Amino acid sequence: MIVLQAVSKRFPGPGGGRSIADRIDAVFPKGRPVALLGGNGAGKSSLLQLMAGTLRPDSGRVLRTGRVSWPVGLANGLHRDMTGAQNLRFLARLYGVDGPALVAYAQAVTGLGAQLDRPVAVYSAGMRARLAFAAAMGIPFDHYLIDEVTAVGDAAFRRDCEAILTDRLATAGAVVVSHSARTVKRLCTAGAVLSAGRLVWFDRVEDALDRHAEDLSRAKDRRGGARGSWGGDVAMLAGGR
Repeated sequence: MIVLQAVSKRFPGPGGGRSIADRIDAVFPKGRPVALLGGNGAGKSSLLQLMAGTLRPDSGRVLRTGRVSWPVGLANGLHRDMTGAQNLRFLARLYGVDGPALVAYAQAVTGLGAQLDRPVAVYSAGMRARLAFAAAMGIPFDHYLIDEVTAVGDAAFRRDCEAILTDRLATAGAVVVSHSARTVKRLCTAGAVLSAGRLVWFDRVEDALDRHAEDLSRAKDRRGGARGSWGGDVAMLAGGR
């Protein structure tokens, strides 16, 4: 379980900076996959970092019971100067699992082959995401934090990602950030919408998607109907119904 108690976080910048969490109270229960939704720049990835403990709140507390993964996605905690295999063996020691078994699992999932013996610094973003995903799925966590990882790679790899995640989520909870409404519906049963530093919980993921679409439509109207990333998100949500 992950509990946020009056959590606040603001990043400095023009006009007083940007708040991604304004005294947020929320409970993400063990054993339930939850979609974390919000417009571009709302702070979803930063909120995952707060949950993982890799980012400190300005005020409030984040409580964790059980083992929580790092945020698994394009921006991951792999050491760039180490090879893929060295990263896996390091994580295995850190989390108390068998190193050779984790390397073998990652090899089967990622298909990286000899690339596992090359430094992560030479990997593409997609290769890093594949490695981080395989590393996380190869370690038994009580709660997985997933940040757009199913958006990388080819269609076959994305299907494999979803199949592996579905298997893991049979016994674990998750917080899933994705711009794909179809992915969210397939993986998650509940949802939380982040907007202007506030988090609203929904017991049904469909209700969360509806609220997210309404927020994006209002933002688009305020922008004078101009398309862009917000408009694209609205179109995505409409297509995912």
